[in-house]
Amino acid sequence: MYVQQTANHSHLAAVLRTFAISLGIAFIGTMAGVFVPPAMFMPLVILEIGMLLFAFLIRRKKAMSYSFLFAFTFISGVTTYPIISHYLATIGPNPVLLALATTTTVFTGLAIYATTTKRDLTFLGGMLMAALFALIAISIFNIFWPLSSTGMLAFSFIGVLVFSGYVLFDFNRMKHYGVTAEEVPLMALNLYLDFINLFISILRIFGILGSRD
Repeated sequence: MYVQQTANHSHLAAVLRTFAISLGIAFIGTMAGVFVPPAMFMPLVILEIGMLLFAFLIRRKKAMSYSFLFAFTFISGVTTYPIISHYLATIGPNPVLLALATTTTVFTGLAIYATTTKRDLTFLGGMLMAALFALIAISIFNIFWPLSSTGMLAFSFIGVLVFSGYVLFDFNRMKHYGVTAEEVPLMALNLYLDFINLFISILRIFGILGSRD
């Protein structure tokens, strides 16, 4: 049992390292987004969604490669550039940096709790998946029938709750059930998606509140 726990912990460290590298690559992608023509962003978003669906489909059949993970996070960073650029222009750099600091603080606090608590939080999985599908449905609805600022604020707060729940779920699952070497890229991808979606939700809240001042 001790040997198994040691192996799990070593792989958890590998997940965290890979997650940190993924964030760094995404940051490089965001910086590269400055040079991407506006017409290219939608094809990149479609490619990003396609890669995410592919990762979802293969997750139980074969291991995800590190090259796939890093390619995805780079493209994700590029497609995040217009969002960050919008808020930099509308509310300024300080609220954007504050949103990033808030995200990092919340993410870290939840990760520490999830890996230190004795409770098994994996029961959250089904509820979180249902909530995630609801968020996706509302996002699609918002494309055709835009929400009011109040509606978008409520949507963003729900997003914070859902992706905070995923941070708890993913870290707690790794603690209780371990991580194999083959699962490291996939688990790092999960954490990356938790972090970036939590950041966007918090940034959207700051943007809406900042625009009302």
